[in-house]
Amino acid sequence: MSTDKVETFLQDVREHRADLFPIVARLRAIVLATGPSITEEVKYSGLLFSCGPSFCGVFPYKAHVTLEFSQGALLADPHGFLSGDGKFRRHIKLEMLQDIETKHIAEYVAQAHAAAEC
Repeated sequence: MSTDKVETFLQDVREHRADLFPIVARLRAIVLATGPSITEEVKYSGLLFSCGPSFCGVFPYKAHVTLEFSQGALLADPHGFLSGDGKFRRHIKLEMLQDIETKHIAEYVAQAHAAAEC
């Protein structure tokens, strides 16, 4: 994990996508709180989180942030918020900070972390 690269990435989001920064920062905090062995790196224009295998990532776009799950197709989706129809990946689109609570993000992140068997 390169702390400098992560901090540079966060500063860039803070400066150039100020409206999305609170979403990115809160998602990051939720993921890192899921377990002590979680690492993060800047990859694919976002933050990729691993605990051995990568299990999710946070990616800011122009008007929203996506929380991507590496093995999202294996996750239960009791709330119906997972999108995507690829072989493995699924994502949840977040447009406002409140989406983190209303879309049960902590629950999905915990499930993805558990599925990664870290």
